[in-house]
Amino acid sequence: MSKRALLIINRHARKGKQYFAQVVDILHDLEFECITIPLKSTEQLTQDIHRYGKQVDLVIIGGGDGTLNGIVDTLVDLQLPLGILPLGTANDLARTLSIPLDISDACRVIADGYLKPIDLGWVNGKHFFNVASLGLGVKITQKLTKGAKRRWGVLAYLATAMKVLSQTRPFHADIIVNGEATKVKTIQIAVGNGRYYGGGMTIAADATIDDRRLDLYSLELEHWWQIFPLLKTFPKGEHGLLPWVQTWSGEEIEIRTRKEHTINTDGELTTVTPAVFRVIPKALNVFVPQEG
Repeated sequence: MSKRALLIINRHARKGKQYFAQVVDILHDLEFECITIPLKSTEQLTQDIHRYGKQVDLVIIGGGDGTLNGIVDTLVDLQLPLGILPLGTANDLARTLSIPLDISDACRVIADGYLKPIDLGWVNGKHFFNVASLGLGVKITQKLTKGAKRRWGVLAYLATAMKVLSQTRPFHADIIVNGEATKVKTIQIAVGNGRYYGGGMTIAADATIDDRRLDLYSLELEHWWQIFPLLKTFPKGEHGLLPWVQTWSGEEIEIRTRKEHTINTDGELTTVTPAVFRVIPKALNVFVPQEG
């Protein structure tokens, strides 16, 4: 029996335009009946998802982490199963969930029908999948161009980070985790729900997207050379071993700053400090490869 799916492909994603027709053909062969809608704006897309949500069995999103972040709140509202086609640059959520980067294989994962309930992060009323950050991460988001991502892929994140590092000044913040407050002078605070972010960096060595906790780190760099040990430790989530990095874990985290700071969620600028973060356990069902 065919399944009705709402198919949304971001043609502006790194591989969106290239794979659009192929995705439609593959899903048709896998006996999906798709309602395809164009991605014009987040506001219009939210309205369209609500419009068609009751007519379909699942939603399939083709794009990157930013595309997913733009509609995550709507997906939570409708509680429809989510299929992910990794057509973006970093595809960190797909990596966290072990979804194949090959588009044919990713379509088959959805067709196989194995669902996994995942946690979501929440900050000031906004849900997110991977990570929220302030400081250096926001400057990277502001400077990272679509052209650079298309041309250089995940290397664009590293190149942009190196460019903006010299322009990033430390700021003071109060971090409250499970009721305990710590004052920091930092260039970056990141709060992770999943495992990967920023093109394959790891928020914490043992982080998973269903561990019912948030992982936070604060980068307290004082010298330019301290960035090089970070390049070695970030991919494995071992940055907490460095003396200029503080880490915490908790179900609820609050961050206060002297001046208002913009917060980036999954690569999109969405809210500001002061901020309250929470983990929402088993908030969404996602199609993933069957375990074992």
